[in-house]
Amino acid sequence: MATGLREGMADIARQGLLQTQEAKLETSKKKNSLYIGIPKEISFQENRIALTPLSVALLVNNGHRVILETGAGIAANFSDSEYAEQGAKIAYDKKEVFDADILVKIAPPMLEEIEMMHKGQTLISSLQTGTLKQDYLKALMHKKINALCFENLRDEGNILSVVRAMSEIVGSTSILIAAEYLSNVTGGKGLMLGGFTGVPPTEIVILGAGTVGEYAARTALALGAEVKVFDSSIYRLRRLQNNLGSRVFTSVMQPIVLNKAIVTCDVVIGAIRASHGRSPCVVMEETVARMKPHSVVIDVSIDQGGCFETSEVTNHTNPVFRKYDVIHYCVPNIASRVPRTASYALTNIFAPILLDIGEYGGLMNMVWNNPGIREALYIYQGNCTNKDLADMFNLPFKDLELLVVSNQ
Repeated sequence: MATGLREGMADIARQGLLQTQEAKLETSKKKNSLYIGIPKEISFQENRIALTPLSVALLVNNGHRVILETGAGIAANFSDSEYAEQGAKIAYDKKEVFDADILVKIAPPMLEEIEMMHKGQTLISSLQTGTLKQDYLKALMHKKINALCFENLRDEGNILSVVRAMSEIVGSTSILIAAEYLSNVTGGKGLMLGGFTGVPPTEIVILGAGTVGEYAARTALALGAEVKVFDSSIYRLRRLQNNLGSRVFTSVMQPIVLNKAIVTCDVVIGAIRASHGRSPCVVMEETVARMKPHSVVIDVSIDQGGCFETSEVTNHTNPVFRKYDVIHYCVPNIASRVPRTASYALTNIFAPILLDIGEYGGLMNMVWNNPGIREALYIYQGNCTNKDLADMFNLPFKDLELLVVSNQ
C-alpha cells in the first residue's frame, strides 16, 4: 500500500514538472540558457578540472555561458587562453565565478567558498563522505543549495559513471607507478615490468577484482607481467576472467595462499573497496616484513584507510616511504597524477548533463527524466534528500518526490 502511494506521488510530481517544462519550451530556448561557473580548485593537490576547453565550446555553441576562474585549468595543462578562445569568460575575482547559477567542481567546496554561494544555486561536485562534516551540509542547507554529488551519478546501464571512469584510470596508472618504482632510478630493484625471452616476468599480486583490479590486471598483462588476483567474491573473480578474455591466476582470500604469493612477488596492488566505512586490512605487518627487499606496495584503498597494516597516507610531493625495505606508495588521489586524462574522462560525463539541464528547461525537469541523476541529488532547496546522510548526521530527511509535489 505504501509503495503504491509513493509511486502515485512520484507520477504526480513527474506530470507537474512535465507541464512546467512544456510551458518553458514554448516560449524560447534562450530562457533555458545556463550560467555555469568553474572555480579554481583549492583542495590539496587536486589537479583535475571538470570541463575541458572543447566541452566549453560545446556548451557555448548551445547558448550557455561559462565563466572560469583564472588558472583553473593550469594544473591539468589547460591555459586560460584555450578556454577564452572557446567562448569562456575568464574571471580574476573568485566571487564573480560564484555568482553563476551552476557551479561545477571536482572537490567539494570549502566553508569559505560556500559563504560566496547564493541562495538557490546548483552545485555539482564530489561529496567525499569519508571526510564529510556536519558543518558542510548545514552550510549548504542554510543557503538552500541544490547539490549533486558525482560519486552517485549513474548512466543508462546503471553504472556509477564517474566512479567507474576514475577506477579505470587509477587501475591502469597503478601499474605504471609500479613500473616506475621497480626501476633502479627510483631506488627499486632494477626490474622491467614485462618479461623477455629467457627472463622470467615480474610477479604482480592484485588484491580486489573490482574495476581498479581489473584495469590493473589488464595493463600488467599487456606489459608482460605475471598476474595473480585475490578477492573474497567468486562472482567478481569470474567476471574479471571473462572481461579480460584471458586466463589469469585467481584465488579467494585464503590467508596461507595469499601470504605465500605476497612474500614471493615483486609488486602488490591493494584495491579492496568497502561499501561502507573503512576498507578491510588484509595484509598484516609481519607479511610485509617478509617481502623481498625493494618490493613495491601500492595501496589504492588508502582513501578508505588502506588494506595494508603498514600503510600511511602520502601525497604527490612525497609519494613513497620505506618500511622493512619495502617501497610503499600510499597517495589517496592517484587520478590527479594524470589530471589531463582524468579531466577528459570527467568532462565526457558532465557536459551532457549540463546540456540536458538546459534542454529540459531546468534542473528538476532533467532530474525527473533521469533516475541516474536523481540518485545523486542529496540537497534540494536546502532539504537533505539523501537518507544515508540524514541518518549519519542526525538531520531531518525529506523525501524528494513529496518535496516536489508540495511545491507544485
